Amino acid sequence: MSTKRMTIYDLAKELGLSVSYVSKALNNKPGVREEVRKEVLKKAAELNFRHNTQAANLRRGSSRTLGVIVPQINQSFFSDAISGIEKACTENKHNLIICQSHEKSDLEKTAIETLIHQNVDCILISLSKETQSAKVLEQVLEHKINLIQFDRCDENFLGHKVINDNKHATYKAAKSMIDEGYQRLAFIGGPLHMDLFVDRKEGFIQAINEAGMLVPDHFIVDDNISKENAFQTALKLLALPEPPDGFLAISDLQALGIMLAITQSGLRIPQDIGVFGYANEPFTEIITPSISTVDQNSEKVGYQAAMVYFDHILKNKESDEIITKIIESDLIIRSSSKRNSHNNQPGIL
Repeated sequence: MSTKRMTIYDLAKELGLSVSYVSKALNNKPGVREEVRKEVLKKAAELNFRHNTQAANLRRGSSRTLGVIVPQINQSFFSDAISGIEKACTENKHNLIICQSHEKSDLEKTAIETLIHQNVDCILISLSKETQSAKVLEQVLEHKINLIQFDRCDENFLGHKVINDNKHATYKAAKSMIDEGYQRLAFIGGPLHMDLFVDRKEGFIQAINEAGMLVPDHFIVDDNISKENAFQTALKLLALPEPPDGFLAISDLQALGIMLAITQSGLRIPQDIGVFGYANEPFTEIITPSISTVDQNSEKVGYQAAMVYFDHILKNKESDEIITKIIESDLIIRSSSKRNSHNNQPGIL
């Protein structure tokens, strides 16, 4: 049995038609009689012919394919964002190639090179924690490929962005803990070369200042993005003569590490120590106590990032306008940060 793939030339020969006429029929172009078009499609199905859409797209100067690069696919923020991007691609009859950097700048660079070689029309990217240079982003534009950053962005790189209201969301989270009666709040942050982590830190500080609270400098710890680092940091802070009575983290994995440290220290959550996370990972709702968190509406973030391409770039090819979209986040108040007995039901703010 032959393993040779059926080509359009084979199909044209079977039908006794020219290759160009068969191509027009397959691509639903004008100038082909309907009965002939039906006969071409019928014969193509009989012979298991698959149209080479990649070659056709290249002839049109477009691959009808987008690429997305995220730090970690197994984090719900990024998996939900990819779901939103995929939804937009499906609605607009485009394909999607998914890559992850595993928080490594060299793997991110390799992923970008892969997508460039795949001739994608646009790359959507959320930067790895190691990335501190816009060089890799400039490489995309040098190859005449569109670029949209989302969530983790290089603010010094002039281009389209879709982000959350990070400062305001963190301000609301900190204020909710202050309203619950926490007076010695600690903040466990991320790498400050990324603006979203700077914004979250500023939101925390704003809430603290407005409340007239004093927070020791060592209660604010940056670049502790992993669960393990947050765990070790929380253990050290809890061992102080005057430890924090609450922690605000910039990720739910950090919050989980903090909760493990609190439990290991023989303290109770939230009676002794309160915890607030970020991202609304699935585990935050099902563990005990459930974790208060910030829902970033990540599927919407991904969808809107892709729609910047479909609604703006594709339809306004000559436009120099730079699009920045800000997606509002929601607070989800759960058991880990509640002290007030009258406020004992989960809720969304």
